[in-house]
Amino acid sequence: MLSPSLQARAEPGFITPKTTSFQDSGLDGPSEFAWISLMKTTIFAILLGVVLAGAGCVSTVDDRKTAGVPFIKDRVEGRYERSVDQVAEAAKQVVTSNGVLVNESTIYNQTNNIKTVEGKVNQKTVWVRIQAVDPKITSVTVQTRTSGGGSDLDLAHEMEKQIALKLVQ
Repeated sequence: MLSPSLQARAEPGFITPKTTSFQDSGLDGPSEFAWISLMKTTIFAILLGVVLAGAGCVSTVDDRKTAGVPFIKDRVEGRYERSVDQVAEAAKQVVTSNGVLVNESTIYNQTNNIKTVEGKVNQKTVWVRIQAVDPKITSVTVQTRTSGGGSDLDLAHEMEKQIALKLVQ
């Protein structure tokens, strides 16, 4: 039904659109495209599942957990012919010279002597694990994570190499 103002303007031979309700106006498109909304919902559900599976907790080298993206490489290891105490002192000096030392600890419930150093360098968290492999060899593992949970392998390599250079001095 046309409004009275449209009826007054209608001329003979002029075809006016017939609208009886909002659903028949053609604004929603033909009903044969109803599968599009189902497809959008399915794609959204799949993307939500991928995001939830991608985010999670990761283990740090000091036997703790932190939020981060799992399944990406975030640690570098080096081995040196020095004592655990010498390597731990070098690691503390390197972290302090590059950023802020946040925590240092000793893990006692292991069979080997294990020390850890944690710090913030360039707004990234750096963990260093120092443990004796045998009486003469000490292993250093450097792990880095960004605030968003990603890794920064370049920083991990740099920190590990600086520890090695500090041990040579």
